Amino acid sequence: MTTSAPSDLPLVLAMTGASGAVYAVRLLQCLCDARVPVHLVMSPSSATVLQQELQLNVGPNRNSIDSLLTYHWPDPTAHSWSAVSLDAAQSRRQNVTLHDYRDYMTPIASGSFLTRGMVICPCSGATMSGVVHAAGNNLIQRAADVHLKEHRKLLLVPRETPMSVFQLENMHRAAQAGAIVLPAMPGWYHGVKTVVDLIDFVVARILDHLQIPNQLMHRWGEEAENAGSDTEELEEGALR
Repeated sequence: MTTSAPSDLPLVLAMTGASGAVYAVRLLQCLCDARVPVHLVMSPSSATVLQQELQLNVGPNRNSIDSLLTYHWPDPTAHSWSAVSLDAAQSRRQNVTLHDYRDYMTPIASGSFLTRGMVICPCSGATMSGVVHAAGNNLIQRAADVHLKEHRKLLLVPRETPMSVFQLENMHRAAQAGAIVLPAMPGWYHGVKTVVDLIDFVVARILDHLQIPNQLMHRWGEEAENAGSDTEELEEGALR
């Protein structure tokens, strides 16, 4: 029997009710543009946060998620995140399968359904607790439990500060179980000019852990390497 290569397998993306919904929207768009099949699950609280933070009206059980796929950062100077055409949005839509967060009969609730991994972004404290205690109170927690028991990649992206000792203990337990805890803490060393640069930093780190090529940020050392190449060219020109 043959199985799909990891690069051909779908990814599970779950959005929960923590602040930082923009990270999930940007991640979803990047995954679709990379032609990664996405199984999307949204908690009711995630829809509330999307409305409050981005003014996006997307219900967790709604079949259409076009507003997520067409959203772009409103700052006109953020050229790296511009509006897309309807054709591009439709192309993205073909990569997304939306699941009801209460539906345990979907493929992602079973370990026999192969995936390349799962990302919970943003990951609320309640979801983190449900994951580490194997609560299985909804499809998001069940799918996360599946990825842990099958020893597949699980990325948890919390965005809250400060954190209580219980939240820290839950993150510790998640890491011990094999999850990657990737807090939404953007770096500032890559030439930040707009808010999108900060958003893309976090999304790039997620994509890196999923081994999905991306050019969302200037990486550490790239400027030095480029400067070195320029110096070498100048030196060669002087010799000539």
